[in-house]
Formats: sequence, C-alpha cells, structure tokens
Amino acid sequence: MKVIVTGVAGFIGFHLCNSLLEKGHKVLGIDNINSYYDIDLKKARLNLIQKKDKYKNFSFFKGDIQDELFLKDIFKSFEPNIVINLAAQAGVRYSLKNPSKYIQSNIVGFGNILECCKNFHIEHLIYASSSSVYGGNTKFPFSENDAVDHPVSLYAATKRSNELMAHTYSHLFNLPTTGLRFFTVYGPWGRPDMALFIFTKSIIEGKPIDIFNHGNMIRDFTYVDDVIEGINLLLLKIPAKDEFFKSSSPSPSKSWCPFRIFNIGNSNPISLISYIEAIEKSLNLKAIKNFVDMQPGDVSKTFSDTSSLENWIKFRPATKISKGVESFISWYKDYYKID
Repeated sequence: MKVIVTGVAGFIGFHLCNSLLEKGHKVLGIDNINSYYDIDLKKARLNLIQKKDKYKNFSFFKGDIQDELFLKDIFKSFEPNIVINLAAQAGVRYSLKNPSKYIQSNIVGFGNILECCKNFHIEHLIYASSSSVYGGNTKFPFSENDAVDHPVSLYAATKRSNELMAHTYSHLFNLPTTGLRFFTVYGPWGRPDMALFIFTKSIIEGKPIDIFNHGNMIRDFTYVDDVIEGINLLLLKIPAKDEFFKSSSPSPSKSWCPFRIFNIGNSNPISLISYIEAIEKSLNLKAIKNFVDMQPGDVSKTFSDTSSLENWIKFRPATKISKGVESFISWYKDYYKID
C-alpha cells in the first residue's frame, strides 16, 4: 500500500509513519517544519525514521499543503492509494493571536488535499479532526451523533469546516473520507505546547505550573499508541454509502455517501489534578501549583463516546494514564539527558 502522510514530522504523524513502515507500507511524508514549536524536535523525529535501514520505503518532502502545485507534483509522482492528512496549525490558544495561520493551513491547505484526492482518485482519505468541535456542548459523553454547531475557538471551527468540506467531496465525487476527532493525545515525542510536556519540564526545573480554571478541568487523555492502532485498523475499512441513512433525521457522523466521522478517545476522563498527580508520582517530585482562571477558547471537560468506533473496527483505546505518563517521562528524560 502506498500512503501519503502529511504532518509527518509532527507528534502523531511521526508515530503513525513508524507504524505504517513496520507493517510494510510505502510511505511518503510531507511536512513544512514550521516554527510553531521546537524545530529540532521535529527534525529528531524525522532523523529517527530516516536512519533505520528497514525504513527504505520512506521518502520525505519538505513542503506546505497550502502549495497546490507542490501537492499535485507529489500525488502525480507517488501515485498513492491512501492519504492521511495530519498537517494543520494546531493549538487552541495560539488561534486567538494568529487566526490567519489557521485559515490558510486548516482551510486552504485541506481544500488542496481534497482536490488532489479527487483528481488522483484516492481510495481513502483519513484526516484529523478534533474533540474541540464539540465546543460549548454540555451533554456527556460527546457522541458523533451530537450537533457541533457552537465552537468556542477558531481552531475548532476550522476542524468542523474540514468535516463539512470532506462530506461535500464524498457526495459530489464519491471520495471515501474518514474524519477522526482526537481527544487530548499524549505520549513520547509529544508536543512542547501540550500540558504533559509543559508540566513535566516545569516540575523538573522547580518552576510553578499554571493550572487553568483553578483545577476544575477534566480531560479524556488518550495515549498515542491507541490512536495509531485505531488509524491502522481504519486504513482499509473504507466507508461506503449508508443505505439506511435517513435524510429526515440525519446523523452528523455518516451519510448517503462514503463518509464517516469517529471519536478516538480513552472514554475514561480524569481531572487535571489527577493527571498532575500521576506526573508527580512518576517524577517523584512535587509541582508548584499556580491556580488561574480559564483561558478563552478552552472548555472545562471532554469525554468521548467511542461506541461507534468500537462497532466499526472492534477496537477501544484503553491505555491507563499511569502507564502512558510513565512512558512519556521515560522518553523525556532520555531525550533531554536528565538523570
């Protein structure tokens, strides 16, 4: 199988690429290596992939999905069967100050991906959405059948837009698409702008950590290996037209065309305080806690209903927080050479 993975130098893209290559797929990775966070970390991920002899099936091209001509050349030369789009401008808080980056990458860039998938007759497009699309919803757990019409950040709005754009191409051009709503993914090689990375670094350095909403936060933390397993199982589970779809009472997560949306979460949300306690236990250090107000664009709770995913691929993420946090901290100490 020939697979294009965009955002390959990113956290999830790196882990996914490793897994696809281990399974014998031929992978072409795309990434613009932007400076949103530590470029050296992104390069280290790429170097780890490229230096392994068994990964001769991997090729990398530095470029941006906003560049339509660049994408067309890649699709034409590589002739992929499947495309997995993980390239995006990430981060809720960053979108408050840099909205144009989200429009260009997450809307324009994704539009280019869709056009290439249509023109080159891709068998299956899998793309990253986000749990942030649930926005102001207070019905828990979050289900793909819930309405998601009230985003509270531009990042969330762009991800919901991706889902709607994908449906349009599934309908008009019979392009099979699967959208994945990730719930707070964490693990080794994670992003420096995410809570686990920030908390671990600050606790080790003896610096205070900001705890938003005065600690009244609950998250459905999902270990990266579970996410990768889910994507691998979805890879060849190509959506088909739903013959039982009712236009009179439409489900947002499926359609009369080859289109599906799934939550990928642990379905076991815990408090932010408990998460910090797991980090403290693994480090054998205490955090200096600074309780602060909620950040604009954030939500106080996420909780995934993954029954749809379980029914579709017979898989349910289940890695325990204690194991996942320990794996991250082990990687962190090794990567930054901390005794």
